[in-house]
Amino acid sequence: MTEPHDLSYSECEALLRSGVVGRVALSTPNGPQILPVNYSVVDSEIIVRTSAYSVLGTYGREATLAFEVDHFDLANQRGWSVVARGRADVITDPAALDHIRKVWEPRPWAGGSRGLFLRIPWTELTGRQVGEGWQPLADLPYRRVV
Repeated sequence: MTEPHDLSYSECEALLRSGVVGRVALSTPNGPQILPVNYSVVDSEIIVRTSAYSVLGTYGREATLAFEVDHFDLANQRGWSVVARGRADVITDPAALDHIRKVWEPRPWAGGSRGLFLRIPWTELTGRQVGEGWQPLADLPYRRVV
């Protein structure tokens, strides 16, 4: 069994920027919720699109959120996880929205209107890896390349 070890900040950021799907954790009146989302990273902010009246659209505004992206190789018993934490806010500024669209607009897989853009500027970025002799970024089965 291999002991997990911490990833460096730059490794965490590279893995975060390479992904397409992650999970947002937030608190709601009914307790904690974890929601899968498509996302993008623009500058130093995680960007997600949701509907205004979804759980994320309702309780994610001006809330401290955790965002997680990971990958596991079950056959080789190895994997990694990166967690970003920050206070989310709604993006309404037309120039900021235009910048996001030019750099990397998130494209939700779920149907319906997803016109609310939330950004999570991370204030904390941490990660862990388990398994030796491999490079998580190089061994990703898929990745987002800008």
